[in-house]
Amino acid sequence: MRRRAAAAHAYRDNNLLRDGYRSRKAVPGRSSHQIWQGAPMEYSPTVRGRRLMRELTRLRQAQGLALDDAASRLDFSKSKMYRIENGHTRITTDDLEDMLDLYGVRPPRREALIQLCRDARKRGWWTAYTDVFTGSYIGFEAEAASIRINANIVPGLFQTEGYAREVISRTGLRLDKEDAERKVVARIARQDALLGRDDGPEIHVVLDEAALHRQVGGRETTRRQLAALADASTRPNVTFQVLSFDAGASAGMDGKFSILTFPDPEDTPIAYAEGLMGDVYLESEEELDLYNLAWTGLVTDALSPGDSTEIISKLAKEN
Repeated sequence: MRRRAAAAHAYRDNNLLRDGYRSRKAVPGRSSHQIWQGAPMEYSPTVRGRRLMRELTRLRQAQGLALDDAASRLDFSKSKMYRIENGHTRITTDDLEDMLDLYGVRPPRREALIQLCRDARKRGWWTAYTDVFTGSYIGFEAEAASIRINANIVPGLFQTEGYAREVISRTGLRLDKEDAERKVVARIARQDALLGRDDGPEIHVVLDEAALHRQVGGRETTRRQLAALADASTRPNVTFQVLSFDAGASAGMDGKFSILTFPDPEDTPIAYAEGLMGDVYLESEEELDLYNLAWTGLVTDALSPGDSTEIISKLAKEN
């Protein structure tokens, strides 16, 4: 087994711990991660990376090894072992092979996990915008089979350039003009990457009616945005439902959230909520049940897709 100098471990560990990634565990057995906007991240795990982490944790536990024991036998620091299993750092092929040796993993499973590691390291289109997309969401979104969105403003995936520019400049209170424009460009690139695919995910949006009436960037910008929404609603993989004023209070009033599912049933869904102070990823069964319950209520209370498209088209013409 490859041995590494303790001094090298300490150097790497100290550097990594100085990075801006913060996480929280709400209670034992629950998995929630908070990514603070604007903080640099050492690593944003993709769906494949998350799957690899889960498999490595299972293999260690199957051997009856505590995290401390495995770290000691691998000549890893405890913090490095923790970061690998929790997706706070990227695992190297050498480290992976050492772990597979310790856990007694044989072919063909061994080769499959090494390939999974290589796949997890592939760079996605969004790596050109790491200054904008600082969290894991875009990587998860790119591999999702379905995306369900509760929104009080037009979701970024469907914003026109003019609407996006106005929203970003108004909500990015500390952004200068150049940084704001960079975010606009990244948002349009995200749309092209996801909506331009033939095998794109199923996207279902419940949109508060207030978003359709709010004049963002002036009447013409709003008209173009409404027209773009009406056009998007005709896509075979996109569904819009408007939560009308008549619906009253709803489960989505606390703020925007999304629920992502993935093609492989082994990859557990993720609920994602965002706000001014940070973005939260929720993965535990209890948390997902809560968000799925909220989503069911929203879909039940909202107008049908057909009625929703009719309202959006009507407002676009009126503007």
